[in-house]
Amino acid sequence: MEAIPARARVYVVCVALAALFCLHPLSVAGTPWWAVALLAALYAGGERIAAKWRLAGTFYPVLLAGAVLLPPYAAALVPVPGALLSPVAQQPRRLRRLWRAAQSAVAVWAAARVHEALGGQDAVLASDFPYALAPAGAAALTFCLVLTALDGGILALAERVPVRRAWRGLFLRSLAPIAVHGLAGLMMAVLWRSPYGPVAALLVLLPMCVSWWVFAQYHRERAAHQATIRALVQAVDIKDGYTRGHSERVGQASMMIARELGMADERVEMLRFAGILHDVGKLGVPTRLLRKDGPLTPEERRVIELHPEYGHEMVRGISFLGEARAAVLHHHERLDGSGYPYGLRGSQIPESARVVAVADAFDAMTSNRSYSRARPVPVALRELEKCAGAQFDPAMVTALVRAVDQQGWHPAVTADETSVPPPRPPVSSAPETHR
Repeated sequence: MEAIPARARVYVVCVALAALFCLHPLSVAGTPWWAVALLAALYAGGERIAAKWRLAGTFYPVLLAGAVLLPPYAAALVPVPGALLSPVAQQPRRLRRLWRAAQSAVAVWAAARVHEALGGQDAVLASDFPYALAPAGAAALTFCLVLTALDGGILALAERVPVRRAWRGLFLRSLAPIAVHGLAGLMMAVLWRSPYGPVAALLVLLPMCVSWWVFAQYHRERAAHQATIRALVQAVDIKDGYTRGHSERVGQASMMIARELGMADERVEMLRFAGILHDVGKLGVPTRLLRKDGPLTPEERRVIELHPEYGHEMVRGISFLGEARAAVLHHHERLDGSGYPYGLRGSQIPESARVVAVADAFDAMTSNRSYSRARPVPVALRELEKCAGAQFDPAMVTALVRAVDQQGWHPAVTADETSVPPPRPPVSSAPETHR
């Protein structure tokens, strides 16, 4: 079972108690139970399909339709069966199901309360579509606010994301899709109350299901690319045993730098890929050179210095990597122009490559190698600061120092790295950037 911090468990229980409060008046007479059951069944079935397609939040229109059609306590019940019965890949499954059910119930209840307070139900009953837009929009906005507020809390407590970053961008990223879902939910509600009844309301989901299916195909294609990336990295790890796990750690450090610099999530993910793939070109380097314990001859070093170009050729056809391909090619360039393969200077070096260069050197210094013992993290950071401006971009070094200071450095340690190999004299006094 994956370790979930006690404070995160307490947080989930508190949200679950809040959901029970939202469901409390279920004994009130006049509740349209058939509508609750139909919407709950539709949501539960849709979520199982979404889980198969590996999508999230796809059936929010059903929840928002419930917020528009039903009393708040009844609307809060709609997501509960589907959340409790939906498949969960990670442990602990019961706690994750409880979290999903409680979070959704609280968000739907809040949206329904806002919609009711603004008189939205009267507008829907009268099929007064233009005047129904404002209460429905407020309900969707409330739904988004509650979901993102609760999501930020669980990120901070369970994933140990720093508090000042836990909520960053969550609301803005969720607002547009939830606004579309809210409009679809309102259309479902208006048709539900029309002479055509619930069957017509369900037709609203058909075009959305088609778009979700198309997105699922894109997601599968992207997952296939990621599987290819993982296979390449595993091949490098097998070939170069001394650096096993290095690629994953460089990806982690690159991601920390990118987040500290305030980059968008898409670029953060891209830089993680860049860090993971930066040494993939070593597949083209003879194994005897990668595993050599003694000093490299100038000719051998020239052969190893071809690995960025080999790597660029390997990833050039993976279109979604974007500027990560430039990082693979240029992560050994130096600001003073003494790097390779092209001796680029300063801003000529792509930003992604400057990020990965710092992450690469940092992990090389803090990991055991065939030619050196691991240095303590503070020592490695001081070495990076000494070489900032000549070898490394000072902004990237400062970002890594701040990130490590706030979050610490706790990479996964593989079995091959638990023993300390005999040291070998370094080739130069500059921070070792790993062969």
